[in-house]
Amino acid sequence: MTATSPKAAILLAAALLVLTACGARFSPGQDPDEVLNQEIYGDRGAPRSTLWDFFRGPQDRSRVGRVNKYIWNASLEVLDFLPVESVDPFTGVIVTGYGTPPGGGRAYRATVYVTDPALDARSLNLALQTRAGPVSAETARAIEDAILTRARQLRALDKRL
Repeated sequence: MTATSPKAAILLAAALLVLTACGARFSPGQDPDEVLNQEIYGDRGAPRSTLWDFFRGPQDRSRVGRVNKYIWNASLEVLDFLPVESVDPFTGVIVTGYGTPPGGGRAYRATVYVTDPALDARSLNLALQTRAGPVSAETARAIEDAILTRARQLRALDKRL
């Protein structure tokens, strides 16, 4: 076995120091898993599962995505002039890029967050901005109203079927 050089020993000591600093936010007596679960999951708590859940398959397919489908589809329809950058129907987030509405001269960008499966105004969170910054509250409210109106129309059409 060869002796290590002083540079290697210093590098190893520095790496260990950095790694120990990563755990410095946990106070003695705290369970690191509980702290991380609180940071990640908040008040909902960590999901409880076992290895056997993998073999059972999904219990209820309607519970996978907890967003209102009418608000989700209405958001995509009302904001169809904006290029979609990412969507996540499981968390209810739609992120768009900048786009100009038909007949308009200003480019907008939107982030939509559908928080609840209920068809309710509280289920919709919309952040709308231009290249110069956030839009006025009236403009954002008008877009939210258009999305909610379209969601109600989609629900009414769905009831007729």
